[in-house]
Parts: sequence; structure tokens; C-alpha cells
Amino acid sequence: MENDAVQNEQDASHGRPRIRRRVLLAAVAGCAVLGGMLALLPWGPRDSRTAAPAPGAQALTAVTTGVTAALPDLAVLIDERERRVRAHPGDAESWAVLGAAYVEQGRRTAEPAYYPKAERALRTSLKARAKNAGALDGMAALANARRDFGAARRWSEAALKADRKRWTAYPQLIDAHSGLGRYQAAKRELDRLLDLHKGPAVLARAAWVYRDRGWREDAAAALSDAAAGARTPAERAAYLEGGGQLAWERGDLEVALRHFQEAVRLDPDQRAALAGQGRTLAALGRTTEALNAYRVAFAKRPDPEYALELGELYESLGLGQAARVQYDLLRERAARGAAGGVDQELVLGRFEADHGDAKSAVRRLRAEWRRQPGTAVADALGWALHRAGADKEALTFARKATDRAKGGAVRSALYVYHLGMIERELKMPGAARRHLQEALRINPRFSPTRVPLAEAALEELGQPSVEDVPDWAAEPRRK
Repeated sequence: MENDAVQNEQDASHGRPRIRRRVLLAAVAGCAVLGGMLALLPWGPRDSRTAAPAPGAQALTAVTTGVTAALPDLAVLIDERERRVRAHPGDAESWAVLGAAYVEQGRRTAEPAYYPKAERALRTSLKARAKNAGALDGMAALANARRDFGAARRWSEAALKADRKRWTAYPQLIDAHSGLGRYQAAKRELDRLLDLHKGPAVLARAAWVYRDRGWREDAAAALSDAAAGARTPAERAAYLEGGGQLAWERGDLEVALRHFQEAVRLDPDQRAALAGQGRTLAALGRTTEALNAYRVAFAKRPDPEYALELGELYESLGLGQAARVQYDLLRERAARGAAGGVDQELVLGRFEADHGDAKSAVRRLRAEWRRQPGTAVADALGWALHRAGADKEALTFARKATDRAKGGAVRSALYVYHLGMIERELKMPGAARRHLQEALRINPRFSPTRVPLAEAALEELGQPSVEDVPDWAAEPRRK
């Protein structure tokens, strides 16, 4: 407790004021925080006198420093390292690089078949040389990609034990702590990382730690700096996609769309940004464009999350058969992911709660909560319990997802909507009205299916009455 208090004082006195000053300056200049990100990017051409590194070398730098690699460059690197290990089967370093490249390929394409290949390559590297920090890093990245955050934590700690100054191990450890709901630990590891290394990759990692703690302006400023310092179009596109996510979460739809569109322009294989376009275009009422963006994103990166979002968009348009097709694809892709070792319980639980068997969703998500109790799991479990009729228990988890004191610092319209709807069912009209209004303030178009339900619930709840005023508010003030 005392250490956490000291840490919080350090947070306030060291890391955040510098970033906030930058945000305030941007505001004085008349720019929105996120909108200003585009203006900060180095759009001009690079010095033409400097020869660009070969594609394989670019991908090698990316996968060994934890930044996004372009898919064509990754393919070149994989081909080079596959030939290398065939000729030199005892080359531990090449096996480690090959494994890391497979992880990145699987992550970028949502193709889980790369993950068993990555594991074989990385374990071969460790067999060739035991205390091999590069392979240990790769195993941590693989575990995070599979959503096995406990394993990611152990592998990252092993990499740091092998080399205490290996800064590339810290981002994986931070992701692992975040996935396990250990947000204070994630912040402590970020502070250690910032002491060891500076650069775009570190700033981008800091942005998501800040976002998880509810520091949205700091997160936007950190991603802005990361994008300005990115060295390749693929890396810059990844940070722009992150900026688009932050803008979407706060309801800045036009800003989000610009970020997503620029990310796709820079890197046509940035399918997360294309899905972000679909999400944002749907919210803006540009339905045909939204459907096209989602279809292309899913065709190139068949992530179950995209199938769920597209299915719900079809559902909001009254196209039930098209929605069911997407939900079948979600199940199919989730099964493929599980075969590749990916934990798909969160997306399956969310899907089952709203579109399938709520009791099955509760069973899945209870097990997931025991394994890795992060905020997203708390929200999903709370909603599944509500859908299964267990509203009192549901309220406990919905509060965990939204109460800063319990770790729920993320400003999510969906999470607050879930809390409000659960409170409405429990006959708590004042709290329900307050939280449903808050959800719509955070992002007025956060979901094509849920926003109409929130608006209808608010209309039913009506205006506050005297009965909604807490008892203590009516007590006379003591002199």
C-alpha cells in the first residue's frame, strides 16, 4: 500500500506533467489532441541519398525490437531464415528470429497456424542454447498473441533473468500484467522500461498503459510522439491505427476515420485499421462503405472479433440471415484459433451472451476470470451473468469493470452501458439513468445494436424524480 502511494506520487510528479504540458500546448494551438496527431507526422519524403535497407533487414529490425513489420518484408525474412536453419540447424539465433517472425505473421494475419510453427522454432532455439534471451522474448510474444498472459509473464521474467538490461522483454511483460488485470504492476514495469530505453515502440506501449489507467490525453500524446518518430510506413500505420482506436473510444468519429484511412494508405495490410474504418463508417451512417470495409478486413485478416462486429451490423440492419453467416464464421475461426493454441474464450463468451447460450457464456467466462482477471473479462462476465438472469452477481463484475478503485479505469461506453442496463434490471433507476447517459456521452454511437437499446431504456426511465435523490442529500446540514 505504502509503495503504491509512493508510486502514485511519482506518477504525478514525473511522467504525466511533461505529457500534459504537450497536450495543453496543442490545445492552445487550436488542435484536438487526437486530431493533432496527423499534423505531427513526418509526411515529407525521407532523404533520398540514404539507401533503404533490404526488406529482410527491415523485418529483422522490426521483429527483434517489437514493432510492426510489413507483411511482404516478413515473408522475405521468413524465407531467408528458413533457408538458413536448413543449412545450419544449430544456429540458435536464426531459429529465434524465425520463431519471432512466425509470431508476427500470425498476429498480422490472424492465422493461428503460424503459432505452432513459431513454438517449434523457438523451442529449437532454446534447445540449441538454453539461456537464450531472444528465444525467451519470442516465447513471451507468442504467449501474448495466444492470450496466455500467465505464460507470457513467466517467459518475460525468464528473458529478464537471462539479461536484466534487455529492454525488449519489458513490453511483453507489460502486456502480460495488463492481461492479468495487474495494472499497477504494468505501470511499474513501464517505468523501468522508460529508464532503459526511449523510442517510438516504448511510447506506443506507454500509451496503452495510460489508456488502461484512464489517462486518455496522455495516451493520445504518447501515440502522437510514437507516430512522429516511426521509421517505416508499417510501424507508423500501426500507431495511427492505435490513435484511431483512442479517438473511437472517446466518440471522435471523424478523427478516428482519418487515422484509420491514413493507416491503410501507408500500409494496405493494416487490416485492423480497415476494420476500424468499418466500425466508424457504420457509426456515421455510411452503411454500404462500412460493410465493404468490414468484408475486406475479414477476408484478409479473419479475426473472430471482426465477424462479431460485422454480424451485429447486419443484425442492426434487419439482415438476420447475413448475421447468422458471420456468427458461423466466428465459431469456425475461433475453433481454428483454439487449434493453434489461442485462448478464444473471451470473444466466444461475449458472442454467446448476446447471440447464443448465456449459461454457456457464464461457464466460459468464469473459467477465464479465474485464469486472467482483466477488466475486459470482468465486463464480459458481468454481462453474461445478467443475460443468464443472475443480476446481483452481475452487478459485482460490472462494477469491477467500471470502478477505478477496483481497476476499471478504462473509459468504455460499452462497459458503462452494461452497468446501466444491469442497474435498470435491479430497479436502481437513478444509477441506471446516470450510467446510460454517461455511456452515450463517452461515445454516442458506440454500437449499432446497443445504442437504440440504451436510448429506449432512458426514455422508459424518464426524468429523475425526488425518489431518486439519496437520503443523505435531504438531511439538514450540521452547523
